[in-house]
Amino acid sequence: MTRIVVVGSINMDLVTLAPRFPAPGETLLGERFLTVPGGKGANQAVAAARLGAEVALVGAVGRDAFGAQLLRGLAAEGVDVAHVATRDDVGSGTASITVAEADNQIIVVPAANASVTPAQVEAARTRIECADAVLVQMEIPLATVEATVRLGHALGVPVILNPAPAQPLPREWLARVRYLTPNQHELATVLGGGADEDFRELMGRAPCPVVLTRGGEGAWYREQGEPSHQRGFAVDVVDTTGAGDTFNGALAVYLNDGLGTAVRKACAAAALSVTRLGAQGGMPTRAELEAFLAGRAGA
Repeated sequence: MTRIVVVGSINMDLVTLAPRFPAPGETLLGERFLTVPGGKGANQAVAAARLGAEVALVGAVGRDAFGAQLLRGLAAEGVDVAHVATRDDVGSGTASITVAEADNQIIVVPAANASVTPAQVEAARTRIECADAVLVQMEIPLATVEATVRLGHALGVPVILNPAPAQPLPREWLARVRYLTPNQHELATVLGGGADEDFRELMGRAPCPVVLTRGGEGAWYREQGEPSHQRGFAVDVVDTTGAGDTFNGALAVYLNDGLGTAVRKACAAAALSVTRLGAQGGMPTRAELEAFLAGRAGA
């Protein structure tokens, strides 16, 4: 069984569906309200667990109703939450999302996610040392992201950095990342490139291998030489939320099969995820992914 450690955020998404967005100062009757587990760390952990990996998550929640609900949900998915801290002095992270007029508005309050420390990463050293891959994103403090990259590199464990939300990063520790998994905008931001710069040139400038996601076009990946392309899989799209997190979780799970195979399976998992509602709700199981790929053997 593949062993994955995820270091990242855990949120409760508070989703309101409305006929339109309210004007400033206006009270508007909504159509539906949902609470949905989210956060890039939790999403990627669930994606990897659904695909059969043994997954441990390093993060933090508040000692509140959302925190308890989030921990129960992760445990039900088979994610080890022994390294998820419960904070008394701050609440659980939330994302308040209004969906209307085929668009959305989102306010994220990091709360407990901002308290995930390098010490927590060090406390998970034994789990990281035994892992096949480590996944980390950027909805937690940058110092903790850096500590994860440095520890994984020191232990010889591949670290996959999903640089979202993106910000410029030091090349010195980017060089310790095994795979960087941005979209084009994120890659330009991380490297300080122009938004209109050719993505292949950007990939060549990175000090580490890059797996670049391109939505329905699929993904481009480069370790050395020219980038290779994996086409996307045509599906009926229902909801694209969480597709990137599904991609990253799958990439980590199948990395030992070789990068080309891992990228293909990650593209397929992401395609499956957009055929259903919700980030975690759309994430496929290993059996679903295998059946999907069996029907597209030539793709």
